[in-house]
Amino acid sequence: MGKLFDGLKVFFRLTMKKMDTVWEEPFRGEPCVFVCNHVGALGPIDMVVHFPLCEDVLAWCNEGIMNRKTCPAYVRQDYWWEPGCRLEPLYNATIPYIAAAIVPPVLQSAPTIPVYHDARVMTTMRKSLTQLKNGKHLVIFPEQPSGHGTHHEWINTGWLAICTMYYRATGKGLHLYPVYIDTKEHRFEVSRPIVFDTGRTLDAQQDEIVEALARGLKIKDA
Repeated sequence: MGKLFDGLKVFFRLTMKKMDTVWEEPFRGEPCVFVCNHVGALGPIDMVVHFPLCEDVLAWCNEGIMNRKTCPAYVRQDYWWEPGCRLEPLYNATIPYIAAAIVPPVLQSAPTIPVYHDARVMTTMRKSLTQLKNGKHLVIFPEQPSGHGTHHEWINTGWLAICTMYYRATGKGLHLYPVYIDTKEHRFEVSRPIVFDTGRTLDAQQDEIVEALARGLKIKDA
């Protein structure tokens, strides 16, 4: 982590309410992936500031918002304000550029792994695998935004390839912990882990994994 995020971390802990953590079963200690509901900006902040294992987690973060050049376009298409609202022209002309000045330095200082959506996607996967092999944990938010403050009721699955990569590199099944971040009750609800079955292909078990994750994230129709 960088000094900028270290300072912000102290600020967040002083100004935000403490989060309790409820584990369905005791944490096993293996390198793992915590798969979380997004809850806007609060979800990622809570996971890297208040989560019990926050010192050992790295959150996946869209590279588009970590880059000063691409940040404005990302903000415009990511539903930062209600489309068609009365102040949309003002928001459109100001918020993306304010965000581009502030957000990228913060995210680059935070414990993040940039997520690319082009040919560089393997950079994301290789960095993630390296961190897992070093004993760290990943934090991934697989919900797809569907509008201002809303998400589609299905889970992105491309990231699950990390399970196969981890098995090939270590011979072990990766543990996936669903984490429901309840901002109203100020609580992390951590379900029992889904363990990648090393005796089956990802395709053969993907539907089962997604269904289990959806239950833990309280996504109805995933």
